Amino acid sequence: MGIDIAKRERDLLKEIHYEGGYSLYIGIPFCPTTCLYCSFTSYPIAAFRRQVDAYVDAVIKEMDYVAENFQDKVLDTVYIGGGTPTTLEPEQLDRLITALKSKFDFSTVKEFTVEAGRADSITREKLEVLYRHRVSRISVNPQTMKQETLDIIGRKASVEQVLTAYKLAREVGFDNINMDLILGLPGELEADVQRTIEKIVELAPDSLTVHSLAIKRASRLNQWIQENGVSMLHNTDETMKIAAAGAEKLGMKPYYLYRQKNMSGNFENTGYARPGKYGLYNILIMEEKQTIVALGAGSITKRVFPDGRIERCDNVKDVGLYIEKIDEMIERKKELFAE
Repeated sequence: MGIDIAKRERDLLKEIHYEGGYSLYIGIPFCPTTCLYCSFTSYPIAAFRRQVDAYVDAVIKEMDYVAENFQDKVLDTVYIGGGTPTTLEPEQLDRLITALKSKFDFSTVKEFTVEAGRADSITREKLEVLYRHRVSRISVNPQTMKQETLDIIGRKASVEQVLTAYKLAREVGFDNINMDLILGLPGELEADVQRTIEKIVELAPDSLTVHSLAIKRASRLNQWIQENGVSMLHNTDETMKIAAAGAEKLGMKPYYLYRQKNMSGNFENTGYARPGKYGLYNILIMEEKQTIVALGAGSITKRVFPDGRIERCDNVKDVGLYIEKIDEMIERKKELFAE
């Protein structure tokens, strides 16, 4: 499978501008709630609602610097992630993307993704904002279709909400929808994965990203495992095969593999997609062959030099500090791209 994936990646990235181009990442670090396994920069939106407008202002200010200083570069892909970008209100989403599209040349953009993610943050109005701005790819991520597991991991969206959000996205007009699935979640066995895959096959998304659970030190899951005396979460070769068989039923091919430390069962993350529905940004972030400029709290910009050398600069994770120190965040980028 590895050889096929490498060939597929090579074919997909033929038109990417490695030296003369870049990709843009925008991080929205808010979520409805924080999932048990999460180690990303994310904060409960209810506690930060009053700061969101100021946060969007700061991101737009950071955008201004990039737009002005990257005019001679080709923008290949744009990814708005987090967190959960759809925790923003429709008018905030609209303001963010309107600014983005007014400042950057989107005529060269091959993929514009928004990680809608949590079904409990998705509404028709928000989807219509994304569709109107010609977002080409979104994610609606169940992680599992077993309600008991969703309750354990603190993912408050119900299975019913996932189904509703997905159908809404289709009704609005999206023709490139990804779904994420996590193998090795607490209490899940092969039969649970099989039922999840059967429901996903019924929905028929355009791509499926299968994650093996990575237990990060910074996640509450690590603490939960210790407190509950769980020595090993259940992820097997069989669950990987179940997911792969579901992807095959949907006419998908694997197009990237990625392995992190501390993965349950020592398996990879695998991206599957139908022809023409691949996630280019996913490949670029892992290949580390193209510069990725990252905006927002906790995001990390990665500059790839012609000789293959990579240098990074990060933004502070704290939302209040990011807003307060936005000029300093911009200065960090200026230093990184000075030579």
